[in-house]
Amino acid sequence: MSASWTALLALPLLAAAAPVAEDPCAAIAGQLYAPPADVQACLKSFPFNETLRQNVLTNVARVFDFFTFENYYLDSPPPFEEDTVDIRAELDRMNTTDYETDYDFNWDLFLFATQLNDGHTRWYPDCYTSYQNLLPTPIVALSADGESDPEIYVSPDSVEFISLLGSNYTSYYDSIGFDWKRLAGAKVTSIEDQDPWDYVDYLASTISGNYLDHGVRVNSVFTSYRISGIDYSQRFGDFAGPTGVALTSVKMSVIPANTGVEETVDVPYYSSFVGNAFTDSASFWANNCAATDATNGQDYKDASFKAAGNMRKSHMAKGEIVDKSNSTAVGLPEKYYPNLTLADGSTGIFKNYILEDGITGVMYVGSFSNDFIQFQRDTAAAVKQFKSAGVTRLLIDLTNNGGGYVCLGQFLHNYLAGAGISYNPGFVSSMRAGELAQKIVANDIKLGLTSSDTFYAPDNWAFISNDTVMPSTYDYMDPTEPLVINGVEDPTSQRFYDTCASSYYVDIPAEPPFALDQVAIVNNGNCASTCAMFSALMFEHYDTKVATFGGGTGHIEYKGMAGNQVLEWADLASEIKTADLENDPLAPPDLLISGNMRVNWRTAWSWLDEDLPIAYRAEPPQVRLQYTNETYISPQKLWEFAASKVF
Repeated sequence: MSASWTALLALPLLAAAAPVAEDPCAAIAGQLYAPPADVQACLKSFPFNETLRQNVLTNVARVFDFFTFENYYLDSPPPFEEDTVDIRAELDRMNTTDYETDYDFNWDLFLFATQLNDGHTRWYPDCYTSYQNLLPTPIVALSADGESDPEIYVSPDSVEFISLLGSNYTSYYDSIGFDWKRLAGAKVTSIEDQDPWDYVDYLASTISGNYLDHGVRVNSVFTSYRISGIDYSQRFGDFAGPTGVALTSVKMSVIPANTGVEETVDVPYYSSFVGNAFTDSASFWANNCAATDATNGQDYKDASFKAAGNMRKSHMAKGEIVDKSNSTAVGLPEKYYPNLTLADGSTGIFKNYILEDGITGVMYVGSFSNDFIQFQRDTAAAVKQFKSAGVTRLLIDLTNNGGGYVCLGQFLHNYLAGAGISYNPGFVSSMRAGELAQKIVANDIKLGLTSSDTFYAPDNWAFISNDTVMPSTYDYMDPTEPLVINGVEDPTSQRFYDTCASSYYVDIPAEPPFALDQVAIVNNGNCASTCAMFSALMFEHYDTKVATFGGGTGHIEYKGMAGNQVLEWADLASEIKTADLENDPLAPPDLLISGNMRVNWRTAWSWLDEDLPIAYRAEPPQVRLQYTNETYISPQKLWEFAASKVF
C-alpha cells in the first residue's frame, strides 16, 4: 500500500515544482557539497501536501502512545525544567498550522521532536536530513588550566581538521575569497551580536537535542574527539555541523590569534550531501523522500521473510541515539592520535592503552554498538593484558558514546564487578501499557511467539522476584501496574529484568579484575542510553568516580539520556504486524514517506529510588573539569590530566 500511495502522491507534488529547465534540484545534483541557499531551493520546491501531513501526524501521534516519558514532559522535574512541553498540544498546533511547503511542515516537526531533548524519541524525515551544513570555524570552550572558567575560541586545530574534508570543500572558500584558515584559534567575542555563551545556550536549547540536561547539550555545540566506526574522528559540533540547511552563514566577532585586533566576519556555511544520489527533483523525491520497503517494518512470521535469512535476534535490544549531525565523519588529525602502543582488544570500537605511569590502563569505549561478540572478546583481551602488565587502576573514557546494545552495557558492568554479584547486572525495567501494547502482548502469547520473533514476547524478560526467565505464556501486562505522573494515570507493565547473561560469549571473572575504587570514568556528558545506564550502574552500585569535561560553567550531568530501550519506527511497526494488529484502529499507519519516528520504549528505574527513572535522577559528576588547548582534541593528554584528578 505504501509504494502505490507514494507514487500517486509524488505526481502532484512534482507537477507543482518548478519547470525542468529551472529545476532547483537538478542544479545541485551530483555535487558532494553545495551552497545552502541552493539546497534550500531544492528542498522547498515540494509544496505542502495535506494527505502527507495527516499521514505523518497520525503515525507520530500513535507512536507517542508508546513513549514511556510522555507525561513527565508536562512538568519536567529539576534540573530538567527546560524540557517541559505539552506534546499533544504541539501536535495539535502542527495539525492546524498553514505551511507553504512540505519542508516547512517536516522541519517544524523535526525541531519539535529535537527539543524534547530525548535522543531516543525523534522524528527524522530522510528527505530533509539529506544535507548537513558545515562551517570552517568550529568552536570550543577552553580553560587556561582545566579548572578555571572557560572562554570560547575557534578551534585551534581547525586548519588541520577542515583540510581533511579535501579540496571539494575548501576550494569553495577559495573561490569566494574567504580566508578561513587565519581564524584558527581566534577568541570569539560575539556570535550573531550576542555574547557567545548566550548563543551557545540558544543552540543547546533549540538545535542540539538528544540529552535532557542543558549542560550536556552545551558540549554538543562544540567540536570534540570521538570514535566513529572503529577509528578516531572529530565531531564538528552543532554550531559548525548542524543537521539541515537552516542557515546560510553566521556572524562572528573574533580576535584572531595573529593580530590581537577584534573584527567581525560573516562566515558562510557550505552544505554536505549525505543522502542518496539524484539527478533532478523527481529522482530526489524518489530516492530520498518516498517510502521504501524498509520504512514500515515486516511481519516476522512471514515465511518468505524468514526464508531470506531474516530473523529478529533475541537479546539484541538497543539503547542509542541517532546523531544526524555526525553524518559527515571526518578523521581526527593524525597529530592528535595517542602516541602510546595499542593494547590488546583494540580491534573494534575499543581503543586500549597503558599510560606512561605503567599502572593506569585506559579503555576508550566509543560505543556499545558494532560487533556484539567482538566487544566482549576485546574486553577480556584488554583486561588480560592490563593485568599481566601490572596495571592496577582503570580509566574508562566514554566521550561521545552514543550507546548501543543494552546487554553490552550490562556485560561490561558485570565483567568489572565479577561473577559474584548478588544482583541482576542491569536495571529494573518496564514499558508503557497502553491499550494497543496490551493487545500486542496478548496476541504474541496467542500466536505462540517468542523472543526470536518479537521484543514484546514474555520470554525476553525475567521476573524481578527471582531473576528467572518469564514463560512465553506469561502476560506481564495483565494486570498492569498503576503509575501516576504529573497527575495523569499512566499504567505500565509489570516490572522485569533483561535476560542478558544468556548472551555472554566470554566468561565473567570470579572476582573484580581491578579494585572497584580504582576504576574511574571520564566523559563529556555526551554518554547516551546504554552508555548512560552503564555509568549509572557503576555509580549507583560502587560510587565509581566520574570526571566530566566541559559544559560551560553551569550544571552538568555525567550521563546523557538514559532510557532503557529504543524502537525505531520500523521495529515498532514490525512488532504490531507480527502480532497481526496492523489494522487495529489504534495502530499507527504506514508512512507514505521515508521517515523514522523512533521512540523510547522502555524505562530503567534507579536502584537508589525505585519510583524514579534513572533518566530523571540528577547525578552530577564527582569531578568537574574544563578542556584546555591541549586536552580538547588530544585523548592522551586528556587521559593523563583526568588520571591526575580522579586517582
